[in-house]
Amino acid sequence: QVQLVESGGGLVQAGGSLRLSCAASGRTASSYSMGWFRQAPGKEREAVAAINCSGGSTYYANSVKGRFTISRDNVKNTVYLQMNSLKPDDTASYYCAAARRCGVYVSKEPYNYWGQGTQVTVSS
Repeated sequence: QVQLVESGGGLVQAGGSLRLSCAASGRTASSYSMGWFRQAPGKEREAVAAINCSGGSTYYANSVKGRFTISRDNVKNTVYLQMNSLKPDDTASYYCAAARRCGVYVSKEPYNYWGQGTQVTVSS
């Protein structure tokens, strides 16, 4: 069992930056692949970025490639999402998720645990 708690969301102007954190408690975070998803009102939850257990492989959605960076610190049991050059279209609730196997997963199904989400609002 693992518990995930996101933080770092907020209101930012277009072009600004935020860094989201996802703190994992319970079993060692290095045993889990991690992902960041987002969901805007009326839209499906979509994968934004994902990272494997070691941090050596990553995935980014085309819409965030070059602007967002996912990373993990397995000593601190924390995964980060650095978001730069934010756009109003990035406005959503952001969720981190953990999968009990090692890989890079871009669909929701492999993920076993989810955080409660943190809101990101980008004003124009």
